[in-house]
Amino acid sequence: MLRFRGQDVPFGIIALGVGGIGASTVEAEGDVFNLEDRARFPGTYAQVRVGAVAGSASVGEMWLQNEAGVILRLRARRAGLMLAIGADAVRITMR
Repeated sequence: MLRFRGQDVPFGIIALGVGGIGASTVEAEGDVFNLEDRARFPGTYAQVRVGAVAGSASVGEMWLQNEAGVILRLRARRAGLMLAIGADAVRITMR
């Protein structure tokens, strides 16, 4: 859910990972930068991250930027077993 100017805006995510080993689910919250118009929020984001998780403990932040210059800083809570160092492509669509 994106909170933009007092409104909650639902969105969907499709992600493709490169360089990771394992499987996990991710729940994240964070900050959005350079978002003056919510129409700039959807798009393909490039992600660079370094982190590790075992059980319910995780380490790391995710930083993503789309082609419109919108930047997301996400603090993720992961569950599962995963070790990952690499880059991902994340596609965000509005619902």
